[in-house]
Formats: sequence, structure tokens, C-alpha cells
Amino acid sequence: MSVSGTQTIQRAANLLRLLTANNRTGLRLVDLYQMSGLERSTTHRILQGLIDEQLVSQHPSTKKYFLGARVYEMGLAAAPPFNLRDLCHPYIMQLAEETGDTVFLGIRAGFDGVCVDRMEGSFPIRVFVMDIGRRRPLNIGAANIAILSTLSDEEIRRVCWVNKEKVEANYPKYTEKALWKKIDNARQNGFVINTVLEVERAKAIAVPVHTTFNSSANAAISVAAVDERLSESRIKEVSKMLLETKLKIEAEIKQLLE
Repeated sequence: MSVSGTQTIQRAANLLRLLTANNRTGLRLVDLYQMSGLERSTTHRILQGLIDEQLVSQHPSTKKYFLGARVYEMGLAAAPPFNLRDLCHPYIMQLAEETGDTVFLGIRAGFDGVCVDRMEGSFPIRVFVMDIGRRRPLNIGAANIAILSTLSDEEIRRVCWVNKEKVEANYPKYTEKALWKKIDNARQNGFVINTVLEVERAKAIAVPVHTTFNSSANAAISVAAVDERLSESRIKEVSKMLLETKLKIEAEIKQLLE
């Protein structure tokens, strides 16, 4: 495939990701070309091609773009032969019992991360940052950063660009420099250590979980606790437990996919 052909596929995939993250409200043409960084004419041309393939639809009166019916069909066909939350729940429960802290399971949803499960230990953080179903930008939070660390640098920069306004408005302590440092550390050590921005004196440790044969992860498990419970020695202990749990989950998933 030519370079231009590959580039067109990447651009189309980026537009589909943007629509996925905003499918409830839809996006205008101007939204899509500004968010993607593409030229207006290029964006319009790709969208028309996606409409022809029923991967994108356009509302006749508002002219907003949405995901097309064929994406739903493809999603059903691509669905894994297991429920990730059900599969991970026993492991999450065991971690909560062994650590005494709060354990979360998060998944990627476009440019966000969503908490899909949570178990409390005997020393839970009283202010829950991630209730089940809550979304946060993919560059915010230990579990999300763990997922982010498995992506390409180009994809990470795209996530940061799309989420820029949302993050600046809601997370004043966030810096992209600190994010990249955490990503570098995660790539070296296999886990993320992150200060919980919404809760004082709290930290979280997270590891990415691969649910497919791809190099990028779309899930993560994390343990959150107050600072006093995450000394340097205990961080080593908890991170080891998380890494061991990750391997067990991935081994079970691999068996199901084979």
C-alpha cells in the first residue's frame, strides 16, 4: 500500500475515533476538521467516502455527523467472546482483599477512559474518584495513563490534543510534561504511579491489561490509597501484585481467544 493510501486510512480512522467519542451529540464538519487538524476539503472528502460505506451518517437537518449503521454491525462481529468485567471481577476482588485498598478496572472508550468495576478493601478512599460508569480524559488518572503508555507517541499526542480544552478546564494541576514522564516510567517499569488530582493526599498505581493480540492495551487495573499507605516499600509490593494479576488475566484471555 502506498504512503498516501496508508495516510488516508489513518485519517479516516482518526475521524471515526472522534465521532465515537462524540456520537451522542454528533459533530459538525467544522468540529471535525478543527479537532483532527485536517484541511476542510480533506475532511469532507473522507467523510463522504465513509458515508458511502455506511460507516458514517449525516443528519439531514442539523448536518451533524454520527457513526453509521455498519459500525454497529462491525462492533458486534468484533466483540470478544467474553465479558471483560465478569472475567476480571474475581481478580479485582482478590486484590481489594489482599491490599485493603480500592481497586478499579478501567477501559478505553475513544479519547476517554471509563471505570467499569470497583471493589473496596478494608481501607477504602472515602471520596471515590472513579464511580462505575464515570468517564475521564484518557490522559488523566493512573489507569488511563497505563493504557496510554502502550500507545504510539503519535496517538498519545492526538489524545492530548483532542482533550486539551477539557483537561485545562477541569484539571489545573495537570501538565503534559508530567504526563510524558509517567509514560516513560511506565514503559520502563510496567506500571504507573500517579497522584490522584481530585483527592488530597491520595495516590494510585496501575498496570495496562491487553485484551487482544494488539501491542496496545485497552484496559487497566489500578489500586488507589491514601499517601500513608503507599510508602516506597509498599509501592513495590502493590505493583508486584498488580503485575502478577495482569499476567493471570491476560493468560485467561489468551486461552479464550485461541
